[in-house]
Amino acid sequence: MKKTAMDSLRTAMTLDHPSMSSRLPCALLLVCLLLPLSRVSCALPHQPAPHIPSLVAHEPLPLSRSRFSAQAHLDFTTHCNASCFHRGEGEGREKLTEQLAFETLYADGSRTLTAVDLDEDEASDWRDEPAVPVLATGRSRASARRHRRQKRQIYGADGRFNIRGDHFLLDYPFSTAVRISTGCTGVLVSQRHVLTAAHCVHDGKDYVKGARKLRVGFLIPPSSLGNATLLGTPAKKPLVRWVRVRRTRVPKGWIQGPQEVSMDFDYALLELRWPHRRPFMRMAVAPSARDLAGKRIHFSGFDSDRPGELVYRFCPVEDESNDLIYQHCDARPGASGSGVYGRVWDDGLERWERKVIGVFSGHQWLEIDGENRDYNVAVRFTPLKFAQICYWVHGNQVDCSKD
Repeated sequence: MKKTAMDSLRTAMTLDHPSMSSRLPCALLLVCLLLPLSRVSCALPHQPAPHIPSLVAHEPLPLSRSRFSAQAHLDFTTHCNASCFHRGEGEGREKLTEQLAFETLYADGSRTLTAVDLDEDEASDWRDEPAVPVLATGRSRASARRHRRQKRQIYGADGRFNIRGDHFLLDYPFSTAVRISTGCTGVLVSQRHVLTAAHCVHDGKDYVKGARKLRVGFLIPPSSLGNATLLGTPAKKPLVRWVRVRRTRVPKGWIQGPQEVSMDFDYALLELRWPHRRPFMRMAVAPSARDLAGKRIHFSGFDSDRPGELVYRFCPVEDESNDLIYQHCDARPGASGSGVYGRVWDDGLERWERKVIGVFSGHQWLEIDGENRDYNVAVRFTPLKFAQICYWVHGNQVDCSKD
């Protein structure tokens, strides 16, 4: 029997459901006890906790006010070759700390630049985690067929799902997706903070016009409006409640960098003027795809071809570098800034947990050994990037160690 789109969605959500995933280790352990001599792998999912560097922020330096002269480009595309793909594997401390400096934009248009350094106690162990290897499950680039230079954002049959109804829109994890007033998507990562893509608010040289009065939109299902929705009338699309942004932070690695370099730093954090009451998603250092449940990533966004709709998708990771996650999740402009999450094994809780491990950025042509392949791309959180974003959220390193 051929699977329908709804069957696929139910399957994905079943495998992604906490109660289902929490039972998997127990079932695996039972198999191991009953069949000790079998070839079944009895190792529970586990990856040693990555070392999170301690960043030391310097005194912010005032900058001139932003001109807000840039145009928002939701369709972000870059090109990358072998040197670009392997970048970040051996960069020096000075270069990395320069890229991790950050700019803060305040609601009144003023700006500051904050330089950072690593804690002196870690000076001898400053290097970021080594780059992850190419997935063994993916096709090797040498054997991959040549692709025509035709940009694609939908690969084959469209695998996206519209999320409708109160039960889904207000239910975790879909409730963590929010709209950005410049046309992008964001994800709630604390009671006051939203992660999104840097190119949604800054073009690399200046802030976009819409960043002058940046807002974050929360979906409000029609049924929550009481008698406003009449029985027998067509179902209305969700309304949006907008909240002003207090300040915006963008890494210097994004600002004034070549496109192929800056895509590695295509993320920004927005601080809301008022806290919200919805559940948010915790962040984590991106593990290798083989340590994700099903080797899959998921994200929900507001794709431009489905106005007013929240669109969910999932797909396997095809490849990964030190800074980027390469995949063929179907996406259209507007999905930029979506929080890319995976089911990560939590040793403390002894279960799989949904955690944001990156931000959806856009599209990239990857050319290696004469082979040209196209991907949709997400920025992955390395330990240094995680430390930076965590500092933005908490304002100190003590609370970051708890995360």
